[in-house]
Amino acid sequence: MPSSPIRVTIWNEFVHERQNPVVASIYPKGIHGLLAEVLGKHDDFTIRTATLDEPEQGVSQAVLDETDVLLWWGHAAHDQVLDATVTRVQQRVLAGMGLIVLHSGHWSKLFKRLMGTSCALCWREAGERERVWVVNPGHPIAAGLGDCIEIEQSEMYGEPFGIPEPDELIFVSWFQGGEVFRSGATWTRGSGRIFYFSPGHEVYPIYHHPEVQRVIANGIRWARPLGRPANTPRPVPVEQAREKISVRGGTVHDAEGKLAGQ
Repeated sequence: MPSSPIRVTIWNEFVHERQNPVVASIYPKGIHGLLAEVLGKHDDFTIRTATLDEPEQGVSQAVLDETDVLLWWGHAAHDQVLDATVTRVQQRVLAGMGLIVLHSGHWSKLFKRLMGTSCALCWREAGERERVWVVNPGHPIAAGLGDCIEIEQSEMYGEPFGIPEPDELIFVSWFQGGEVFRSGATWTRGSGRIFYFSPGHEVYPIYHHPEVQRVIANGIRWARPLGRPANTPRPVPVEQAREKISVRGGTVHDAEGKLAGQ
């Protein structure tokens, strides 16, 4: 466990819960509210929530600077997320903040920006069974799980999934209709770790599932910043070299890029 709590921000666009009575009945405090309640029971987390309609879309620079791991859930309002917001979050990920993208967040501007690909997939909403197979049982995100997670009703996400090759594949889902999907995968961008986890359609109580909650908690611990961020490349004057440079070869330029001595 880290010596200080992991600072977690749960971002949710918070649209469906206020427009769809079915979703409101499952998540009366919003998806972010349910996740905050569940994750707040862990002693090693401190939790805050953020939504799209808050100032600076809930993720101001001040909020991001106080966030170790950001959870992102979006669906109906991807186009309302400003490019400036995406850039702000992207820069924090590159600097070391962890990011967990949930369910339909695969289609968010943020995830597509970080992946550099379409992130498109096949889908079907039929309330069918999903079996989330653990294909990398030794990974920390799979800690405490059995062979698979059984979800009685889910939205089908199917291959092909337009993502870059994952650094690590942890979960592969099978659906009652026969499709399969890479439902849990990780990447590193800059100094930041990214985990995508697909189960979580809003009209089913998937985030109430204890094993889904376990995966998200495990993901937060895995994605937390480790070490210090990679520094931006910068010129290092000769007098600051770690070893004395007594002979210099080739062309030597000054700080303004001119040939030395001109």
